[in-house]
Amino acid sequence: MSDLLQFFADNAGLLLSKTLAHLGIAAIAMLIALGLALPLGVFLGHRHSGAFLAINISNVFRALPSLALIAISLALFGLSLLNVEVALVALAVPPILTNAYTAVDGVDPDAVEAARGMGMTERQILSGVELPLAWPLIFAGIRTAAVYVVATAPLAAIAGGGGLGDIILNQPTYRLVGVIAATIVVVVLAFAVDALFALAQRAVTPRGLHLPRELTTIVPAGTDTAVVAETATTVERV
Repeated sequence: MSDLLQFFADNAGLLLSKTLAHLGIAAIAMLIALGLALPLGVFLGHRHSGAFLAINISNVFRALPSLALIAISLALFGLSLLNVEVALVALAVPPILTNAYTAVDGVDPDAVEAARGMGMTERQILSGVELPLAWPLIFAGIRTAAVYVVATAPLAAIAGGGGLGDIILNQPTYRLVGVIAATIVVVVLAFAVDALFALAQRAVTPRGLHLPRELTTIVPAGTDTAVVAETATTVERV
């Protein structure tokens, strides 16, 4: 324990710079995944069509191992940050896409029909009725994706991407104590990101629509996000 504390004290600047690089890698992947998956999921959910497309795209991306994607990308792009971003985006897309689709598609049809009967346009219905009711589940998917990405970003070091993975994968230089210290920082970052997005999720949730705590926790790897989202939607209606 004393060696670990000593490493933190002696290498605070190194850990800080690697942490910032780590967060930068994760942030780029999340922005790209949000730009790709969120509009598609919302659009398909509003149209109440494309469930096969949304869920199967998510399943395909979920089945792709991150290490395998990095290895394939190495042949195409060489050693670069792009390799890691491809793998992290593929990891983040499934929960965002599936939750966005299921959340908008599962909005109470009576509320949508009432808005349509009042003369609201489709855009007004989406922005004024469906999205406010869907935000809790949408943010649950974003929250899950963010934790996945932060926890997986150390793989960036394999392709020369930097971040905390540079310490974790370089035991000869930093010794075992350095590997453990960097791993602890990654774990702390994952919990911090989860807590931050939990607060954001609660902030955008209309009063009376807060999800039960057991439905807003991280979806374990291999769990069908659609099932969790559909269950949460059922609870909301009750």
